[in-house]
Amino acid sequence: MFVVDTNVLVYAADRDAPEYRQCRDLLLAWRRQPGPWYVTWPIFYEFLRVVTHPRVFRRPWTPKEAWGFVRSVLAARSLQVLAETERHGAVLGELVRDVPELRGNLLHDAHTVALMREHGIHVIYTRDTDFHQFTGLEVRDPLRHESRQEGRQERRQERA
Repeated sequence: MFVVDTNVLVYAADRDAPEYRQCRDLLLAWRRQPGPWYVTWPIFYEFLRVVTHPRVFRRPWTPKEAWGFVRSVLAARSLQVLAETERHGAVLGELVRDVPELRGNLLHDAHTVALMREHGIHVIYTRDTDFHQFTGLEVRDPLRHESRQEGRQERRQERA
């Protein structure tokens, strides 16, 4: 079980990005897998914002094109969209207490982390290093296929 972050979707959609092939191949593999994988509506909204923005995306998409991509992702049978539970406020309160630098753009990531915690998901595929600020997460870079925990284990083994 894992969440796919906005940047992975953006790279999978941007044929001009150097990360395109790897992220697109991963997205296609996740769409075929029988086990669940997850996104959030805010992740989809952020994707739509990025790919339609002329100052952010190299060749901005029309809203119709961007929504078509989202619809194709949503069509995956194994995909589920996370939503807030009745515990959301309490979980967010824990994040505010545990992450002293929680402000600005990091709040979007905190929302994703809160949803993950509510649903018992501990793995996120992202290139956003800000997720390393949150405890209890296994952050996987889709281009390196290595998680933070896996990297720590490998470094420990090298020292031994």
